[in-house]
Amino acid sequence: MEVAAFRAYQTTQAGQTLDAGVASPAPDSASFQDALGRALEQLAGLQTRADASLMQLAAGQPVELHQVMLAMEEASIGFQLALQVRSKILEAYQDVMRTQV
Repeated sequence: MEVAAFRAYQTTQAGQTLDAGVASPAPDSASFQDALGRALEQLAGLQTRADASLMQLAAGQPVELHQVMLAMEEASIGFQLALQVRSKILEAYQDVMRTQV
């Protein structure tokens, strides 16, 4: 995931979003579903960019090998992060469902 995109998702304890080192208040209307949707769109974009650069390399077009490898690694790390987030969400859901009222 790109550094700027990663920083956009980091939040401080005061509930402010960090965007390239500049703190600004988080939007009140943003929901978890919207944030999750944006994160999945970014993940899809990383995968699309990695696929496109790989196809350019396979087609013999002038593309730097290290750029292809970086794009593929970013997509891989983004996917691993998404799997970890999914696992944590499922774990939290299961904990809530096991809670006795």
